[in-house]
Amino acid sequence: MKKDAQIEANYQVAKEKYASVGVDTDKALNQLQNISLSLHCWQTDDVTGFENAGGSLTGGIQATGNYPGKARTIAEVRQDIEKVKSLLGGDHRLSLHAIYGDFGGQKVDRDQIEPKHFQSWIDWAKANSMKLDFNSSSFSHPKSGDQSLSHRDKGIRDFWIEHTIRSRRIADEMGKQQGDKACHNLWVHDGMKDVAVDRLLYRQNLKDSLDKIFANKFENVKDAVECKLFGTGLESFTVGSHEFYMGYAVQNGLMATLDLGHFHPTEEIYDKISSLLLYTDELLLHVSRPVRWDSDHVVILNESVTMLAQEIIRANALGRVNIGLDYFDASINRIGAYVVGARATQKAFLMAMLEPIAKLREYEANEQYFQRLALLEECKALPWADVFDYFCLKNNVAVGVDFISEIEAYEKEVTGKR
Repeated sequence: MKKDAQIEANYQVAKEKYASVGVDTDKALNQLQNISLSLHCWQTDDVTGFENAGGSLTGGIQATGNYPGKARTIAEVRQDIEKVKSLLGGDHRLSLHAIYGDFGGQKVDRDQIEPKHFQSWIDWAKANSMKLDFNSSSFSHPKSGDQSLSHRDKGIRDFWIEHTIRSRRIADEMGKQQGDKACHNLWVHDGMKDVAVDRLLYRQNLKDSLDKIFANKFENVKDAVECKLFGTGLESFTVGSHEFYMGYAVQNGLMATLDLGHFHPTEEIYDKISSLLLYTDELLLHVSRPVRWDSDHVVILNESVTMLAQEIIRANALGRVNIGLDYFDASINRIGAYVVGARATQKAFLMAMLEPIAKLREYEANEQYFQRLALLEECKALPWADVFDYFCLKNNVAVGVDFISEIEAYEKEVTGKR
């Protein structure tokens, strides 16, 4: 109780300091409370899923590390996510890939998946006050190869078209039952290791496949398409580039998915937000941390994530941006990685909400650029961490470093025994 009192006292001091620059911390806390991150189920098991026991990743992606305690069953994935949820303030969503179906030990190929294979997930999510999002899975399958929806073979394309249509139907059922639209994200790894000659052909094939996939609209789905710079083993050519999907999304009224790791190493996605929002109603984000490139390291409170959150808040776009996490680090405690990344993302948005935006806009409009820069710099020293601690206290979750010992105990009692 003494610690709680200190947290509350620190918050009152912070509240006064922010008020002195025109910021209402209570309003910022209410905003943060309403941000629902879409947690990525694949951090628990290194993107293995439950389609094939012991299956390995193919198709331009790779999880590195072999830290003990990986989830091996649906029950263990759910148990781990419940633990993560208990360490995060606010209400959050869960993003599933198609390979995480509850197949009951039966072999169900990807062009045969149905809503019934995810009904137990829907029921579990309801019981845990979570909502679901969904992703089609084009990788790690005998028919993946180097291309899927862009393949020269019509039979291969048709297989993946059917899979993706069924994935959207599953997302629609999720959205219907939870009373809130489910985001469906489409990413395919399609590309080539070395020089490609018929680039236009592959992109025509991909566009034709997408046209067939999106021919039917689903009432309870928010559709998104995700670009990439290149995939591991497919370094020279990616069919679904940023330009390809940006054009397709704008032309067809879909969301573009922006992943922090899917662009050139010196390219920041925050600057794309305001441009895309002029032409699309909503965006989907995959918050990750690239090191050199798309290595999907755990999100930390670095400049990229901070600038991303700032741009969304400054553009008053919270209601138009769907925020998902996307990293899979198997080199450290997976639950710890999950929580560090999620809390870092929350911290970035809180810091952005605590900016004295009205005063900053006034300075900018008056061409008072020294004053704008000075105020931005001074804001970095304001006690945002005390506001975040109070947010955690109000949500009855671990404050500060206290979550470390909780995860250590969970490892000793649960994951360490797997």
